[in-house]
Amino acid sequence: MSHGGRFDFDDGGCYVGDWQDGRAHGYGVCTGPGAQGEYSGQWRRGFESLGVYTWPSGNTYQGHWSQGKREGLGVERKSKWCYKGEWSHGFMLP
Repeated sequence: MSHGGRFDFDDGGCYVGDWQDGRAHGYGVCTGPGAQGEYSGQWRRGFESLGVYTWPSGNTYQGHWSQGKREGLGVERKSKWCYKGEWSHGFMLP
C-alpha cells in the first residue's frame, strides 16, 4: 500500500512525496537541513533512484542512483565544468 505526504526530520530536513512500508518510494523531494541541498525525483525503498540533486552552490547531478550513491549514467554540472558519463559507487568512471 502506498501513501504520500510530508515527513519532517529532527535535523530540520524534510521529505515530501510518496512512500511505501515507511520508506520513500515513488516520486518525492527531500530537502536537507536549512535547505542545504535538495533531491527531486524517483525513490526506491528509501533510496534515490533517478533524479536531480542540487547542492547549495547550485551544482547539480542528474541521473541514476543506487543505495544513496551515484551509479550508472549521469551528468554533473559545476559552474562551467560538465561531466556526462558512467558512475560507480558515487565516483566517475574514467
